[in-house]
Amino acid sequence: MGEPVVVWVFVLTVFVMALVGTGWLRSYAVARELMDVPNQRSSHAVPTPRGGGLAVVIAFEAALMAGWAMGALGSDVVFGLGGAGAGVALLGFLDDHGHIPAKWRLAGHFLASGWFLVSLGDLPPIVFGDSVIFSGTALWLFFCLYLVWMLNLYNFMDGIDGLAGVEAVTVCLSGALVSWSAGLASGALLPLLFGGAMAGFLVWNLPPARIFMGDVGSGFAGMTLGGLSLYATVQAPPLFWAWLILLGVFIVDATVTLVRRVLAGYPPHQAHRSHGYQYASRRFRSHRAVTLAVGVINVVWLLPLALLVSWGWLPSVIGLVIAYLPLACLAWLFRSGDVRYQDLSGI
Repeated sequence: MGEPVVVWVFVLTVFVMALVGTGWLRSYAVARELMDVPNQRSSHAVPTPRGGGLAVVIAFEAALMAGWAMGALGSDVVFGLGGAGAGVALLGFLDDHGHIPAKWRLAGHFLASGWFLVSLGDLPPIVFGDSVIFSGTALWLFFCLYLVWMLNLYNFMDGIDGLAGVEAVTVCLSGALVSWSAGLASGALLPLLFGGAMAGFLVWNLPPARIFMGDVGSGFAGMTLGGLSLYATVQAPPLFWAWLILLGVFIVDATVTLVRRVLAGYPPHQAHRSHGYQYASRRFRSHRAVTLAVGVINVVWLLPLALLVSWGWLPSVIGLVIAYLPLACLAWLFRSGDVRYQDLSGI
């Protein structure tokens, strides 16, 4: 599948599958009144169908199987990333249709992450300059925690119209460009396929959203993006830092919010609306403005830095710090995790 035309036809097919599938799921949800009803923790004002992320799951999993059948993807990808993603999606689907206790969801997340890492095989150590930061068992535990955090933070950040979709599409396209520009064209296929699936869903989720992703899609998206970053790492270790840069908006907002809430004495799993992006959407009274801003930040600010790191023109950790500092300032400016203002609609 090295021909560009074939690749783009493949990506377009996945896009259409997700687009049509999301539309069907919306009709199904409306007919059966499977609606996300606004409450005091919501960022939307009208009942909206949920569960559209299932179309992304089906489209991407089908793409993995098709790629495997055509010899473009290895069995480690299908059974590793596909299996871990399917497990997380199943947990999210069950939670969407009936509450699953947080401890059991977390146990499932660790099991899926472990499954993926075992399928991945040997991972290169994380280094800073000439020093090894993580290797061996410590490296495995670090990446396991990283995957669990990625899939949970994506659920936390899926709170306003279009945000999770725009994040996934821009990060995937950027990640594909980073791999291609680093001379690893084969590493661009998976991000393009997942980006195509998310783009199909995004057509229905752009503000004002006509359907929400639901836990079935948000957890799957977080696991998949985390997995894609580790596949890139296996191909070229500096690409791990490049992907961390590309994912910076979600990582910084979610991490700052969680740390501030835990320090204030709130349980980490408690529902809330004190993320920076939620404060920003209320301050500007617009989901569209915040979602568009995140897309612009990803493309205009984070992508160039990720490219410089992947080319070796900028030291990895220095590039990460340069990328994250303005994001941390924005998180502070928009009061990420500041519980004093989370219930004030005018802020």
